[in-house]
Amino acid sequence: MADLLFIVSRTEPKQYLYLKHVYADESRDVVLDRRLSERRRTLRPPPVDRRRIERRHRDITRELQSSGWALVRRPVTYTVAR
Repeated sequence: MADLLFIVSRTEPKQYLYLKHVYADESRDVVLDRRLSERRRTLRPPPVDRRRIERRHRDITRELQSSGWALVRRPVTYTVAR
C-alpha cells in the first residue's frame, strides 16, 4: 500500500489524470475525493459512537477547494502476529 495519497477534488478531472500520470507508483496513490457530503444529518453526536478512533486525521476540505487537491500520509497500521 502506498505511503502518500493524493486526494483530488471531483471537480478537477484533468488534475486527477495529470497527477495520476506523473505521481502514481508503489509509494504514492492518486484518488478522487469520494465524499458527497457530511454523513451525519444532525450536529448531535450519535447515542453510541462505535468507532474506536476518528478516521479523518485532518480536514482537507479547504485544500480541495483552493488548489483542487491535497496530499496526505497514510497512517501506519500494524498487524499482530498470532
